[in-house]
Amino acid sequence: MTFKEIIQQITKPKEVTESHDFITKFPNKVGSYGYDPWGFNINGIKPFVGLGRFFYENYFRVETYGLENIPKQGRCLVVANHSGQLPLDAMMLGYSMVTNQVAPRAPKGMYERFVPQVPFISSIFSQWGGTVGDPENCIKMLQNEEAVMVFPEGARGISKPFSKRYQFQRFGLGFMYMALQTQSPIIPVGIVGCEESIINFGNVDFLQKLIKFPAAPALLPFVLPTKVIMNFGKPMYFKGDASREFEVEEMVNEVKAEIKNLVNIGLKQRKSIFG
Repeated sequence: MTFKEIIQQITKPKEVTESHDFITKFPNKVGSYGYDPWGFNINGIKPFVGLGRFFYENYFRVETYGLENIPKQGRCLVVANHSGQLPLDAMMLGYSMVTNQVAPRAPKGMYERFVPQVPFISSIFSQWGGTVGDPENCIKMLQNEEAVMVFPEGARGISKPFSKRYQFQRFGLGFMYMALQTQSPIIPVGIVGCEESIINFGNVDFLQKLIKFPAAPALLPFVLPTKVIMNFGKPMYFKGDASREFEVEEMVNEVKAEIKNLVNIGLKQRKSIFG
């Protein structure tokens, strides 16, 4: 069987619709053709569900706790630690929310500005709920009562070397400004396992400058089948003056500390890197 045939088998839409009826229960507001203003498409998400199921259930054997903390409807920011060189953590997080039996949500994800430069990728990501990480985009989505996934470490998180696994990088403040402006609750998430899935020996500086990407890590050329555990924390609500940066930074550090706590819980729950 060729690689193409394997992917087609994994992402078979028929199997997804037969085994899961949650696709018809998303609260996303879409037009008569199934699209929303950001390109998300009800039918377009089916291949993502098929591909995500393979990695979630079979490859990473994900254990997820606290899904009941995700609101059934209404705006929220789902904020998680970032790692793994590839957005596998985002895929696992999104899949867990899409297939959540308590309250299925098709979340929106924010990707880096360089992604649209990659052929076909931005179109696919848009149908799956992804969009460029622009504050105005995110605010409009929250005002549209969407669930939005945010990784405040950004490229700093996924490009760190293996020696710095589970050492959080600087959190951007943007998500807190948006939470305050839109009065959106924050759902903290601690993800364990993606840190070890791809071994990064460090950044190749000259290559990064050449390709003009946020990072150019030197990697082992395969993804390890590590054990992934995700813990969703209880909603966090914040009020304050968004014009006072030191107050916003204190709120961000509070979220960061809770995510770190959830990561530590996941590390204790996991018996080993692979099991």
